[in-house]
Amino acid sequence: MLEVGFETLLLLLAAGFVAGFMDAVAGGGGLVTLPILLLAGANPLTALATNKIQGLFGTATAALAYARGGHVNLRDQSGLAAIAFVASIAGALLVSVLPTDWIRLILPVLLIGIAVFFATKKGLGDLDRARRISPALFAATMVPLCGAYDGLLGPGAGSFYMLAFVSLAGYGILKATAHTKLLNLTSNAGALLAFAFVATPWWFTGIAMGLAQVAGAHAGARLAQKKGASLIKPLLVITSVTLGLKLLWDMV
Repeated sequence: MLEVGFETLLLLLAAGFVAGFMDAVAGGGGLVTLPILLLAGANPLTALATNKIQGLFGTATAALAYARGGHVNLRDQSGLAAIAFVASIAGALLVSVLPTDWIRLILPVLLIGIAVFFATKKGLGDLDRARRISPALFAATMVPLCGAYDGLLGPGAGSFYMLAFVSLAGYGILKATAHTKLLNLTSNAGALLAFAFVATPWWFTGIAMGLAQVAGAHAGARLAQKKGASLIKPLLVITSVTLGLKLLWDMV
């Protein structure tokens, strides 16, 4: 049985579609869905947990779409995905232990910094560049850090994965976007697994939103593969700045 009324459900489905499109292209879908879930009456922990449910559908759809387009080999990413999964569980379980207030203070600055990086950095396109760290070091540092953050707080995790792939792994914009999706999927799954024990997710509402996410993610991934960096970069900049400003606004 759905946890919300029919009119509210329609609003949540629309939010799920838009979030799925955004996440498939540049991330930031939580900027849409989390506030709507809170407006629908969910408490903050329930909203976070429900957001992870519906986000699984969108990231899975996007990951498959990019794999079918030849931009990522999901089997080759299985090791990184497992690291992100475990790290996100650890991050979610540490929510009540770690002082997250200081993270919330610097997060808007980091997100706006990401936007400035992608907006001003010359030579960022769909062509790969020189790798700055080894694959082993990338797997041991950036993947668990981003995964743990996704479990601990969540907003902007896709942007952090993207920044790591572009700036350190040397991936082009489209390739980095494709490689982000499976890791985002598994870190969402890990966080949801942890939240299931400490929160009360809206399972039916989350699944319904997830189906809308599938449609949005499919449309977003198709368009991103056609347009590449010319679409992904501007949307990534816009979503990172918007999310950063929203987090600053929430502190006032």
